[in-house]
Amino acid sequence: MGFFDLISNDIGIDLGTANTLVFVRGQGIVLNEPSVVAIERVSGKVVAIGSAAKEMLGRTPGEIKAIRPLRDGVIADFEITEKLLSDFIKRVVRHKYLMKPRIVISVPSGITEVEKRAVRDSAENAGAREVYLIQEPMAAAIGVGLPVDQPSGTMVIDIGGGTSEIAVIALNGIVSDTSIRVAGDEINEAIIMYLRKNYNLLVGELTAEDLKINIGSAYQLEQELSQEVRGRDLVAGVPKSIKLSSVQLREAVSEPIEAIVEAVRQSLEQTPPELASDILERGIVLTGGGALLRGLDKRLREETNLPVYAADDPLTCVVRGTGVVLEEMNQYGKVLIRAHRD
Repeated sequence: MGFFDLISNDIGIDLGTANTLVFVRGQGIVLNEPSVVAIERVSGKVVAIGSAAKEMLGRTPGEIKAIRPLRDGVIADFEITEKLLSDFIKRVVRHKYLMKPRIVISVPSGITEVEKRAVRDSAENAGAREVYLIQEPMAAAIGVGLPVDQPSGTMVIDIGGGTSEIAVIALNGIVSDTSIRVAGDEINEAIIMYLRKNYNLLVGELTAEDLKINIGSAYQLEQELSQEVRGRDLVAGVPKSIKLSSVQLREAVSEPIEAIVEAVRQSLEQTPPELASDILERGIVLTGGGALLRGLDKRLREETNLPVYAADDPLTCVVRGTGVVLEEMNQYGKVLIRAHRD
């Protein structure tokens, strides 16, 4: 450990569409906040960032708007992302007089060069000394504790808010990789559309998310659940509530779930035969918030005939992976993507 290590704060960031998690070397995960920024429409002044801003989604008065600066796992609004990052970095870097932090940020594996540059630039402008990028499925695999440097293959499915990443990892690299922009957000969207179409009921993003967490499933449940949903009647224009069962909700989310299952099938078809036999032996690991959807592991098990299991604490796998990389930079240097300056 050199002198620089003592006086700099190294940070790992899982910059997600739905939530941003921050890991500080030597301290662990210190921050987990929604990736939402509330700003004043006229002046563009930031009013709130993180949880406080998320509570404003769909509820803000006309002069304030709540923005999610990341869409589908990539930066959709550059300036706002920078504000989000610098706010989070300021919260975790206590000593202002110390050196700027080295930052490892996870990015979707299907990200373009332009998008990589946007992530790197916003981290540098937010106060990073050096920026390293790591692909989300790789970070998730390291976070779960899989031996990514071995020649035998491991398959990881990381379902976040904006993207689902399916990757086969061997020898510190991603051998085959399928990244689709269908994940948690699309599932919420499908719930909103279903209620609108079948019940003339208009609900917001937070209500859809709540339904997904409480009664959502991808496979028949031993005991089906139900929940009351409140929203606005599209015909009469007044508030109304209906009772929704997990069977109906499964029907609502069937399309995005099918898209994820199809992507897994495609990924398995592209996997070299030697690695396919490793996957048969080791199984598939599910990480990311999507891994929390009831019965998704069962559904994938049935569709692929392979062992599938959800990681422990799937929401933090990626950020834990960035943390492991920070702790052992020499060992994991090969898995990092240097975001090159032109």
